[in-house]
Amino acid sequence: MAAGKLSARQKMINLMYLIFIAMLALNMSKEVLSAFGLMNEKLTESNEATTERNAAFMASLEQQAIDQPEKYKPLKAQADQISTLANEFNAYLSNLKSEMNATVDDPQDYEIMDKGDFLDEHFFIGDKLKPEGQKFMDHIAKFRDGVIEVLTSDPESAKKFTKIAEDVKNKFATDPVKRGAGTVGWLDHNYKGFPLVASLTKMTQMQADIKTTESEVLSAMSRGVLTREVSFTNYGTLLQTKKSAFFNGETFDGEIVLGRTDESTKPNEVDLTLDGRTLKETEYTIEGGKVKLNVNSGSVGEHKIKGNLIFNEDGVERKVPVEQSFMTVPKPNSATISADKMNVVYRGVTNPMTISFAGIPDNLVNASGAGLSKGSGVGKYNMDPGTGREVVINVTGKLPDGKPVSDRATFRIKDIPKPSGTIAGQIDNAKLPRNTVEIATVGAVLEDFDFELPIQVTSFKIKVPGQPSVEVNGTKLNDQAKSALRKARRGDGIQIFDIKAQIKNNTSYKLKGVSPVFVELSN
Repeated sequence: MAAGKLSARQKMINLMYLIFIAMLALNMSKEVLSAFGLMNEKLTESNEATTERNAAFMASLEQQAIDQPEKYKPLKAQADQISTLANEFNAYLSNLKSEMNATVDDPQDYEIMDKGDFLDEHFFIGDKLKPEGQKFMDHIAKFRDGVIEVLTSDPESAKKFTKIAEDVKNKFATDPVKRGAGTVGWLDHNYKGFPLVASLTKMTQMQADIKTTESEVLSAMSRGVLTREVSFTNYGTLLQTKKSAFFNGETFDGEIVLGRTDESTKPNEVDLTLDGRTLKETEYTIEGGKVKLNVNSGSVGEHKIKGNLIFNEDGVERKVPVEQSFMTVPKPNSATISADKMNVVYRGVTNPMTISFAGIPDNLVNASGAGLSKGSGVGKYNMDPGTGREVVINVTGKLPDGKPVSDRATFRIKDIPKPSGTIAGQIDNAKLPRNTVEIATVGAVLEDFDFELPIQVTSFKIKVPGQPSVEVNGTKLNDQAKSALRKARRGDGIQIFDIKAQIKNNTSYKLKGVSPVFVELSN
């Protein structure tokens, strides 16, 4: 057989081999087409699940924007813009895929979807794009640029969403593609001449990228809110104590805790009472995430604040219980100044006293002692000492936590000092005319004594030089005394002595003797 010439048998064998190769290639092509179809189905299922998640997030965000508008309204505005862009682009792709599926009898018979005629005619006219091809490119650009604009609308967003914005730019890039020594358009490179099922799968993948982008943005927004909420810049320190006042010697068991001070964390409703009285809206303000009370501190003692701060969460009211207290103590309007060893009360008079326990209301303070009685007013008592040289006053009180406290003080008991005699209102060494002495009243006063005591003179004696002493009952000279006075000469010293006196309306206490009065006659 000559070289280069084949027998009929060999030609037949070669032809059969070519047919066999063609059949293998045809089978491989069908398997590839089916693989694209199955991939398209999986992507479609995944897209449906992502759509449900995104919708659930948007519904939750809408409720949060109602519950806490200051915190979530700006976030929802951004999310709405992203959602609108995603929905518009996704709807366009869904309509285009429907048109593509309409070109075959059975959209699930992927082995017959091996032609690319529809998109070649729909998008291209020769090497140029038809209006529908440009429309496809415009939709991609609108979504890509719109999302990036939302994510970089302000410096804070641009910093937070930098990576997502970059991913969106890369995923939805439509720059010309290098092919061989030159370049071709993006749409030409990705869709021209491809089997229908491959183009369908690519578009479903693009829908997956759209939904994934939406999901990533929403998740990042949610994380941003959570990060701000847990950020230590939104917290302050609070001091928690089991009671509102402590005393010297007690163990202070306060606890320092973190408290939210975020301006956007505001209760939807404030339901508080002060000592059982419901607080009015004018009695509190909400500032920096805090409920600031503007109420009068009230009477001395402990005051209790109870109730709830009510927040709306997912359309449900959540109550945060409040149970706090504060202590009102007497306002210091004078200094406590005392002289050592000068705790003195006087026998025969009612000594006013003020008795209190710092930080304890008057109704929880009790004082006792011989001669002590409760007076009128907060902390006011009266002391009427009896016999002896000292009196002890015991004071007990009850702290807000119910624990008792006690103290005591000892006071010296002193008698009323010796009064000084008077005549015509003058004390000792008076110089008076004769006729004034005749009609003057003899009295007694307590000089430099802290109490105003009305003293009544009952009798006295008068001595005129050269004349016997005359005893007088009452406060004025009797006839015998006047007769003796008339015998006195100018310049004589008249002595009034042995003056007897008593406290008016108090016959039980005996005053000490009254000092005498000396009078020089001036005529």
